[in-house]
Amino acid sequence: MLTILGFAMIATFLVLIMTKKMSPIAALVLIPALFCVAVGQGAQLGDYVIEGVGNLAPTAAMLMFAIVYFGVMIDVGLFDPIVRGILKFCRADPMRIVVGTAVLAAIVSLDGDGSTTFMITVSAMYPLYKRLKMSLVVMTGVAATANGVMNTLPWGGPTARAATALKLDASEIFVPMIPALAMGLLAVFVLAYVLGLRERKRLGMLTLDEALAREPEQETVSTGAGSTRVGSTGGTGGTSSTGTAGTGGEDRLRKDASAAGGGTGTGTDADPADEVDDDEFQGLDPNRSTLRPKLYWFNAGLTAALLTAMIMELMPIPVLFLLGAALALTVNFPHMPDQRARIAAHADNVLNVSGMVFAAAVFTGVLTGTGMVENMADWVVGAVPDAMGPHMAIVTGLLSLPLTYFMSNDGFYFGVLPVLAEAGAAHGVSPLEIARASLAGQALHMSSPLVPAVYVLVGMAKVEFGDHTRFTVKWAVLTSLVVLGAGILFGIM
Repeated sequence: MLTILGFAMIATFLVLIMTKKMSPIAALVLIPALFCVAVGQGAQLGDYVIEGVGNLAPTAAMLMFAIVYFGVMIDVGLFDPIVRGILKFCRADPMRIVVGTAVLAAIVSLDGDGSTTFMITVSAMYPLYKRLKMSLVVMTGVAATANGVMNTLPWGGPTARAATALKLDASEIFVPMIPALAMGLLAVFVLAYVLGLRERKRLGMLTLDEALAREPEQETVSTGAGSTRVGSTGGTGGTSSTGTAGTGGEDRLRKDASAAGGGTGTGTDADPADEVDDDEFQGLDPNRSTLRPKLYWFNAGLTAALLTAMIMELMPIPVLFLLGAALALTVNFPHMPDQRARIAAHADNVLNVSGMVFAAAVFTGVLTGTGMVENMADWVVGAVPDAMGPHMAIVTGLLSLPLTYFMSNDGFYFGVLPVLAEAGAAHGVSPLEIARASLAGQALHMSSPLVPAVYVLVGMAKVEFGDHTRFTVKWAVLTSLVVLGAGILFGIM
């Protein structure tokens, strides 16, 4: 019964958010509460929720201070050179912009943190997508899938969990997987190229001046499931006095574009309420008052030190971001009113993301506390025919797709993977092969409603989670299958 109710709870949640009958936060809270009562454990709901909140509280704290830290870094201009480089490569060509999204997301993913990747990628690319009226779900889908493949880095989480659960060395799992993961990343780039060509066919290939000459009033952004009205840009076409063709056009495009991180200042008005206006394209203004060019190398060094400390695990990640955010605010904005303005500018993202994480804690708390996860895992493993025993690595790879989507990485790697490894060992399948196969589903996992980072992505991109899910899942599944197929072809599993 718990197995059936567990699958029913997940299916109900997904249907409601994909059909937009409920908001993700409401669905994450109310659906598990209802099912908790249905299984006769309503009296324990409070305990389950508190336990779930306790488990996810460090993640929520990390996201809160990471958003503030990287928001400040965007404000002060740390990532402006990346934006300029992407702009030069993209040239207002939709195909180049989508490919640039994939490349940027893959590069930034090297730090091993999905939230960081999405904040930087969306902040750099969102202005181009909005100005050219490109599909925003293309951006979120490509970024999430690229990050999912790169999430298999030893310091990214899944590999370390697999190694811990099966008492293996992380390098023995990851290094042989590199060829398969490289094929997965190549598949993401091919996907970006194909989606980019589709966007180019829909919109046409423009020069920067032609893009700027488009009337931006009441833009409509295709979401793959219809169109979403995103409001007025406040632009007046191609007669801006701030630049001409060539690099001046790029400057105007950047000035007219809005960073998705909640605003970074207009360069003249310090009112936080104005700075977070979604309808104004001003986030990458090269003349904004928050720029700190004299502190560029300090901020670059601080960020490098922060990422190095994360990789070396010198301190818990929430503590590192807390210290980093405090130091970044103090050095870059020594006056209290300026610090308050920066915090207020990013408060919207902080509240949305942390609220989503704590709502997800209700879902995971009930799923785990009631025993649904355990019963679902046992049912799935028991449904594997004995004849598939010698092929348990392939079975594990295939099961990793739905299981890492419907449950947390902790639940899969610490709860299900040891059972799969034990079943494989009975048929002579090495635990290393099982561990490597378990990484195949990560491209899909990064779009799971149980991954806090995905709410950073869709929130900053102003995309409905249901639209993102409908668009991304099929491409993420295909990418995961490419990784699994390459692993089999190369004899890795």
